[in-house]
Amino acid sequence: MRIILLGPPGVGKGTQAKFITRRYGIPQISTGDMLRAAVSAGSPVGLEAKRYMDAGGLVPDGVIIELVKNRIKEADCSPGFLLDGFPRTVPQAQAMAAAGIRVDVVIEFWLSREELLRRSSGRLVHPASGRTYHMQFNPPRVPGKDDVTGEDLVQRADDRTDTAAKRLAVYSQHASALVDYYSGGGRDAPRHVRISADGPVDAVRDRVFAALGACPIPAIS
Repeated sequence: MRIILLGPPGVGKGTQAKFITRRYGIPQISTGDMLRAAVSAGSPVGLEAKRYMDAGGLVPDGVIIELVKNRIKEADCSPGFLLDGFPRTVPQAQAMAAAGIRVDVVIEFWLSREELLRRSSGRLVHPASGRTYHMQFNPPRVPGKDDVTGEDLVQRADDRTDTAAKRLAVYSQHASALVDYYSGGGRDAPRHVRISADGPVDAVRDRVFAALGACPIPAIS
């Protein structure tokens, strides 16, 4: 099963991605992780990406697409994959399709703006591992401390209310067009599912599994 998750910052994509990857035995593919690995390995596409990163510029879509193509050829992607953080725009989605990167299901999470800001502003992170908590919805066992290591948790600058509002605005600039692109249908279009992210984490997970269970997924060639 090849899956893309769409949704604004703070909607809970990361939490639901972990449930999906465990359930279906597929890897979660992060473009950020791929960039770092390619640069570290010194591969041709990694060296090309490094030129842009060292110059403080954005890595072009074509380079990212090449990274994705190479990554999904690896053995752990044979049963499928879950794309995390890509595509973000319609041109990126079109470039994926043109490169022959097939997707089966696009899950779009939605939540009210007020709730998104409330969730974002309470998020805490363990910097070394990336583990996330929330002061209200998913608090650590010991306030301010990581459950695993006991080290301090931090609130990132981009999780503060004013910055979170700006991130939502940036997301909204491209989100509606991307959703329209994937929900337009067509013979080769992926199945588009819209799911409410409101309520307890387990309830959202059950909605996701019910939606995926109802999707007819073709065999992966």
